[in-house]
Amino acid sequence: MTTSVESGTDAGNPPGRLSLGTEAARNLATTTKSVPQMQGITSRWLLRLLPWAQVSGGTYRVNRRLTHTLGDGRVEFVSTGADVSVIPAELGELPLLRGFSEAGVLEELAGRFAQREFRPGEVLVESGQPADQVVLVAHGKLSKAREGRYGDPAALGVLADGDYFGDQALAAPEAGTWDFTVKAVTACTVLALPIQEFRELTERSPELRAHIAAFREAASRPRNEHGESAIDVASGHVGEPALPGVFADYERAPREYGLSVAQTVLRVHTRVADLYNEPMNQLEQQLRLTIEALRERQEHEMVNNREFGLLHNADLRQRIHTRSGPPTPDDLDELLATVWKDPAFLLAHPRAIAAMAREFNRAGVYPDSVDVNGHAVPAWRGVPIFPCNKIPVTEEGVSSILLMRTGEQSQGVIGLHRTGIPDEYQPSLSVRFMGISEQAIMSYLVSAYYSAAVLVPDALGILENVEIGH
Repeated sequence: MTTSVESGTDAGNPPGRLSLGTEAARNLATTTKSVPQMQGITSRWLLRLLPWAQVSGGTYRVNRRLTHTLGDGRVEFVSTGADVSVIPAELGELPLLRGFSEAGVLEELAGRFAQREFRPGEVLVESGQPADQVVLVAHGKLSKAREGRYGDPAALGVLADGDYFGDQALAAPEAGTWDFTVKAVTACTVLALPIQEFRELTERSPELRAHIAAFREAASRPRNEHGESAIDVASGHVGEPALPGVFADYERAPREYGLSVAQTVLRVHTRVADLYNEPMNQLEQQLRLTIEALRERQEHEMVNNREFGLLHNADLRQRIHTRSGPPTPDDLDELLATVWKDPAFLLAHPRAIAAMAREFNRAGVYPDSVDVNGHAVPAWRGVPIFPCNKIPVTEEGVSSILLMRTGEQSQGVIGLHRTGIPDEYQPSLSVRFMGISEQAIMSYLVSAYYSAAVLVPDALGILENVEIGH
């Protein structure tokens, strides 16, 4: 008679077992371990792709040529229920009123704006009609277009919250006509000021008249298409004409970027460091995870910090809006037009990249991919698209897409750091021993120094109000 014995039935150490059980055998075995894992670690493409400039003095100054542009900002409002009014001081964002500080005049001027509501599809102003008002967009989205060369409408862009139009008529000596048409895309609330009322207030305010005269004098100075002081150059001449003498003037108060810091204190008990270091060093693993968390915070700050973060430091003229909400191929082409000089890469939240793919599929467009250090990265018009989960997504499912040119030689976006600091563990990151407490706990100060700078305004463009939930 033969009795069969099935393997694997010894888990409970049954009576009469013939060999050592696997659970008991594991007590004498050495397990194979992984290093501590951390879900919060991301690819951090922004930190990997930005060129880094050494900031030996802790501050980086961006010197630029002198610019005569006097305004072109966005206007802010206050609302009480359904009533909206412009903040008087915010009228200084209009080019004509930039630098005008007479609070009484601005307050009276703000009170003369009338609130108007428009439904989607309604026309606010029409090309060829008298340009007799300045309009501030309090809420909503409007399209701006004019008739093209062959009779078809040519899109001039999208206006949204804080934008305005018609301000050129304020400084014009005579009334002109609109050379574009503005139509509401969504329900809109705007504030309008008739030009005639502005001129009546100007006649009663000598301070405002003097300010307007100074504005016209500044606007008459020679400048190039970017608003910088012009450099006269003679070309194509014959004979011996007198050549123009030139110099490039600089900004009187250039922007300075100070290095920011992210810090934390790592604490490790001496008993742990002494006794539990095989097969992995406990201090090294604790330090590795701490540095990963600091680098994640560094990338978050370089995107979102209000002082130097890229989302807050893009020039207002470099911010554009989507035509219909989701990121279409046309929107990305419009974004490429803002940073057309050697764009380096696009940066978007992973959900925004998924929204782009949906719109590409809907349009029957199949973007290519490019090889970046062995990675196959999706691209649009040859510009790679990298994910960055530090770009915020609002509760309404709205995000932004960044496009940038990089490098000092290209006058682009650069990262700032300081290498060679005391107790440096990684470039611009130090680990400094702080001592041992009475509880036998060792403390290490971990510090990372960094910032970011946009060297010229057209180095960074942002596609705003990107709807990713469609």
